[in-house]
Formats: sequence, structure tokens, C-alpha cells
Amino acid sequence: MAELKRILLVEDNANDIELTFAALEENHLANEVVVARDGEEALDYLYRRGVYKMRAEGHPAVVLLDLKLPKVDGLEVLKKLKSDPAMKSIPVVMLTSSREEVDLVASYDMGVNAYVVKPVDFTDFVGALKKLGLFWAVINEPPPGAVRS
Repeated sequence: MAELKRILLVEDNANDIELTFAALEENHLANEVVVARDGEEALDYLYRRGVYKMRAEGHPAVVLLDLKLPKVDGLEVLKKLKSDPAMKSIPVVMLTSSREEVDLVASYDMGVNAYVVKPVDFTDFVGALKKLGLFWAVINEPPPGAVRS
């Protein structure tokens, strides 16, 4: 059986983190989920810096990225990843509450793979995360040579 791929959740809202874990659990997605609570921590994780310098090599199967983050916002994290040849193949899903057209356009201009507005209703949120998790962490095939963990 193939090893489950890691998911990087970049989210500063404790309630949204809890809902995400509940939704993944309810959908029996057993992937390891690493939580970064701001954009700087997400970049430290991805680039194996600071407290993450000793983590195992490899990239997550998908980055679920909030748009509005402290320290380094989601668009800056996205821009950094998609401009780096070693990171640009990592799928990034903007998982946000923003319905602003400017955020949507900017995200796609910078190379986001998907833009999902967080549903307010828990049942809808569970359904959305089930689809996201199944596709990006289980079904999606990374490009040849991409190291995932």
C-alpha cells in the first residue's frame, strides 16, 4: 500500500483548524496534517528552516493555504512557492473566506491550483474538505521527479 502523503494546512484561525481536522477525520482521510499558523512558519516548514530544519525531506502532497495570515500573507507564500523551481509543482489550494474578486484573480495570476471559499455550514465544509483531500492527497499524481512525503 502506498504511503499516505502529508498535507500542509496554513491557517491562523483555531476554529478553522479544528473544523479541518474534524472534517478530515469524518471523511476517514488519515493523511498526516502539519499545521503552520502563519505564512512565515509555512515557509520555514517548506524550506526546512528554524524548528523544521531537521524534518524529513520531501514536499507535502498539497498545501491548503489561507489568504489572510499574520507575518507573511497567503499571496506572498504562494508567490514564493510558485516562483521557486524546486517548489512550483507543489499543489496549492487557497482555502479562504474571501470572496473578493481581486483575491481570486491575484491567486490565479500567481499560480494557485484551486481557490475554494470556506463554506460557513459545517456539513458543507466537511463535504468540501472531503473532495479536496481525496483529490489532492489521494488521487492526484504529482509530476515525475517530484518528491512527496
